[in-house]
Order: sequence, then C-alpha cells, then structure tokens
Amino acid sequence: MVAGPLVPVHLPVPRATAMPGERRRRWSRLLFLLLALGAAGAGGAYWWTQSQSRLPPGFASGNGRLEADEIDIDTKFAGRIAELFADEGDMVSAGQVVARMDTRDLEASLKKSQAQVRQAQRSLDEAHAALEQQNAQVKFAKQELDRASNLVQKGFATRELYDQRKQQMDSATAALNAATARVGEAEHALDAAQHDAELYSVNIADNTLVAPREGRIQYRVANVGEVIPQGGKVFVMLDTSYVYMDIYLPTAESGRVRLGADARIVLDALPNVPIPAKVTFLATEAQFTPKAVETKSDRDKLMFRVKVRIDPALLRAHAAAVRTGLPGVAYVRLDPNVPWPPELVGKPAS
Repeated sequence: MVAGPLVPVHLPVPRATAMPGERRRRWSRLLFLLLALGAAGAGGAYWWTQSQSRLPPGFASGNGRLEADEIDIDTKFAGRIAELFADEGDMVSAGQVVARMDTRDLEASLKKSQAQVRQAQRSLDEAHAALEQQNAQVKFAKQELDRASNLVQKGFATRELYDQRKQQMDSATAALNAATARVGEAEHALDAAQHDAELYSVNIADNTLVAPREGRIQYRVANVGEVIPQGGKVFVMLDTSYVYMDIYLPTAESGRVRLGADARIVLDALPNVPIPAKVTFLATEAQFTPKAVETKSDRDKLMFRVKVRIDPALLRAHAAAVRTGLPGVAYVRLDPNVPWPPELVGKPAS
C-alpha cells in the first residue's frame, strides 16, 4: 500500500488580542483603590501605635461605651392608664408626675371607708357619753351606800337597806366597766376605719407615677387606655446623675488601680474634651474578655472589670447633654504622683 502525498494542514494560531481601553481603566482604578486602602490601614496602625506610646507610665486605658443606670417606672397595681405626661427624650425631675392610672374604683372604696370612719366616730362619741352616764351612776350609788352605812351604824336603817345600796353600787360599777370597754372597742373600730381610709389614699397616690430621680425618659412602653398588669412597665428612664464607663484591664494594670483614683473619659465624638471621672468599682474576680471589648494584646486572656464614673456635679450641670452608648476610651491614673498628660487635662465641655 502506497501512501499518497502529504497535504499540509494549517491550524489557527491564537493571537494576543489587545485589552480594551475600558478594561485597562477599571484595573487601574482597582489597583489604585487597593493601594490607597493599604496606605490608610498602615497609617491607622501607625497612628494607633503612636497614640498608645504617648501614654506615659503610671496610666492605664481601656475601651468602652458610656452607660447610665436605667430605672423602670412601673405600676404598683393592675389597671388602666388614664394620662401620660412625658414622652421619650423628655428630661424629668425627681418627683415629677409622668403618668396617672385610672383610680375610680379606689376612689369609691375610699369614700366608703371615709363614711365608715364617720360612723365609727359617732359610735365612739356615744360610747363616751354612756361612760359619763355610768360614772354619774356610780357616783350616786356610792353616795347612797355611804348614807345607808351611816344610818345602819346609828340604828336608823336596817341592814337590808345597806345591802340594797351595796347591790346598786356593784351594779353601777359593773356597768361602768362595760361602758369603759365599749369606749375601747369604739376607739379600735375608729382606728381600723381610719387605717383603711389611709390605705386607699396611699393606693390612689401610688397610682400616680412619678420620676424617682432626675433623668431622661428613654422609652415609653405603654399608651393611654392600655390595661397593664401589676408591676407593668410604663417608662424606662436614664439616671443622668449616674453615668459611667466599664473598661477591662489585665492583671498587671488592674492590680494597681485603687478605688477613688482619678480618671478621664474621652469620647470618640468629643476627642478633645477629657471628662473628669473617678474609679468607683473594681471587680474581685477575673473574667474572659468580652468579644465587644478590644484589648492592647491578644495575650491578655483574663481581665478585671473597672467602673469609671463621671463626676455627679458635672452631670447635674450638663444633664441635658448626657447621652449613653457613645464609644470612647477611659484613662485611669495608677500613680497619683504622676501628672496627667496635657491632652487629658483640657477643660471639660461647657
């Protein structure tokens, strides 16, 4: 078998195609963005390192959020909300009325109890009058007995007359004792009726909800006309006189912190305004660092909670400006002989 002549086969050869101009521009922009982000991250890391290194020895710092004590304004009894006098965001003062419950049933019971008080007072008056009458009877019976005794001694009266007068005296004395007991019963009945009336008055007053402290209404939980159970929540307010930040420090630093130590709080929203504070709480047991809290070193596994509270006098002067939830950094002075850095001695916000 003889093979035929070879015929050359021309296969297509791939050619490098030029990248369109639009695609090149997109890649250029992406590369520039990645470089910019890297530079920003490096700059941020450098700034953080430098800012931490500026903190001199004798101080400790930790991240946290500004917090305030929450106070629930609840009802003492089940009932219907009749009126609301505050809303979310309102500043309220101590003793200010914020809500009033429907107390028509209690007011009716109070009127009934007051009527019972008046009835008990009349019964007491009658018992006192009966006591006075029996006192007079005893006095008269004693006089009769004394006269009969004298007559018997002189022979002008019989022994029988003396015995009659003696029996009348004993009967009047027993009646006097009974009248005295009825006075005591009437007094106790009056006291009980008065206590009932006072109890209804207290219950009516307790259905008027007041703010226990000066602060800000954070949440309004119920509306007018709603029937809520005993202990039902109507408002949640923030005690603006007790604002603090919890931070977590490692053992080496927390062991040097003392109660009452000076501190400063610097909020991210006000980086140039150090707020005076004091250390008011030191945890006695270590705990694992919460995920929401950043630490200086990943090697710090166990941390101690430290509460840094803002000066109450400063809070009273700026109660309307208090906001919770703002992140920031709390600085604690470990050595009282070390002066504060200049950037932490600035004048507080006015």
